[in-house]
Amino acid sequence: MKIFKKAAAVAVSSALCLLTLAACYGAGKSAQSASGAQKSSGELNLFIWTEYIPQSVIDDFTKQTGIEVNVSTYSTNEDMLAKVKASNSGIYDIVVPSDYMVKMMADQGLLQKLDKSKLTNLSNIDTAYMDKDFDKDNNYSVPYLGGVAALCINKSEVKEKITSFKQVLDPKYSDSVVALDDFRAVIGMTSKSLGYSLSTTDDGQLAKVKEQLAKLKPNIKALDSDSPKTSMINGETSIGFMWNGEIALCMQESDDFDVVFPSEGCYIFLDNMCVLKGAENYGSAMKFINYILEAKTEKAILSEFPYLSPNKAAIALMPESYRNNKASNVPKGVVEKSEYVKDIGSAVSKYDDMWTDFTK
Repeated sequence: MKIFKKAAAVAVSSALCLLTLAACYGAGKSAQSASGAQKSSGELNLFIWTEYIPQSVIDDFTKQTGIEVNVSTYSTNEDMLAKVKASNSGIYDIVVPSDYMVKMMADQGLLQKLDKSKLTNLSNIDTAYMDKDFDKDNNYSVPYLGGVAALCINKSEVKEKITSFKQVLDPKYSDSVVALDDFRAVIGMTSKSLGYSLSTTDDGQLAKVKEQLAKLKPNIKALDSDSPKTSMINGETSIGFMWNGEIALCMQESDDFDVVFPSEGCYIFLDNMCVLKGAENYGSAMKFINYILEAKTEKAILSEFPYLSPNKAAIALMPESYRNNKASNVPKGVVEKSEYVKDIGSAVSKYDDMWTDFTK
């Protein structure tokens, strides 16, 4: 029997449920004062992706500053956005949206400009990751980690040479694939396998994408954005469509695993630290972001979650095992061939409908 995790992408039909949950959660938090004054306190509320920051890093920050960090997690950008919009002001201070989501949130007035005079470690970030189209001049965002969604292959189970995402649709891989529980990633990569954009809104192309998804569905054993490596390592699945950091962890576990960057090109992402409008702990947020930008802090993060790092000072501190692992330190040629997701506006409802059909 297929095991489908409930899709974390936010459907229009689930919005009321999220609003209700957030209202209950936010009832105990006071909103920002009418004056809009920001206060730096001994507390910080971080809303970040699952399995994306080591507890040791959080503990070290608290030890250095006395600031307690409350961590909440999410599995998709859309999940994060829905919860932020449904929450009372001040529930979260820092969020970590991907590239396209930074622009969406800034355009909706959800983000607060960063005081870059407080970010003395900003020069550690490689300029190649700064001043991107989604946030020119980095007024609202600072790069955290990046990477691609690629294929993880268990070579002891998969005997043919996998080079493309389209091969994953072969019926011989029935019930043997774990894929990200992320509708933009799965639908986007399926679209890309047909030669279309990750973010196509063309009705004719989307009809073809839906047909491809129907071929992929029988092959899916599990949808998991939190820890897809688990089903690969324990042998439940032999092919994974996963974030590169998770693939790197599989490769650390066993030589049976390898990374494949699909010949069609990859879904690429750059996750960024942002401060929400109405953050009650703005001063603490700036201290935390500057702390994350320290080379030794980023090294500690990469040692546990080996994604692509925009922090050139941290990379210089990393061992060869990281720098030479193409799943972690994604090759430049792969990055250049990859595509960022874009905001698709009202067409998101079409994607949501396809995802609902795919996961039911």
